[in-house]
Amino acid sequence: MKLTRRESTQRRHRRIRQAVSGSAERPRLSVFRSNNHIYAQVIDDSMHHTLVAASTLDPELREMLGSGANCTASEKVGQLIAQRSLEKGITKVVFDRGGNLYHGRVKALAEAAREAGLDF
Repeated sequence: MKLTRRESTQRRHRRIRQAVSGSAERPRLSVFRSNNHIYAQVIDDSMHHTLVAASTLDPELREMLGSGANCTASEKVGQLIAQRSLEKGITKVVFDRGGNLYHGRVKALAEAAREAGLDF
């Protein structure tokens, strides 16, 4: 039985979430990638609370981005999520790639967040 791409992603995501969990000291940086946009959230799983969020749909990013579905847009979201996290005093996170392969847009977001000051 051959799995579809979506089923493979969902299976990887379930497997990752068994091992990766965010806490108050080290919240989880969760990435969701759709065909047109990319979203990032910093989540405290112990409190079930989103601490910081950023996406290509944010008004400040949407103006300057032509498309939300490229690596440049992902880099901007990575910089923005890191900036907002640092403003809230969050420096260390656990990275959750959401079942996506660490490649392309997901990798661009992660590397931009690291360069902007997040530690993971």
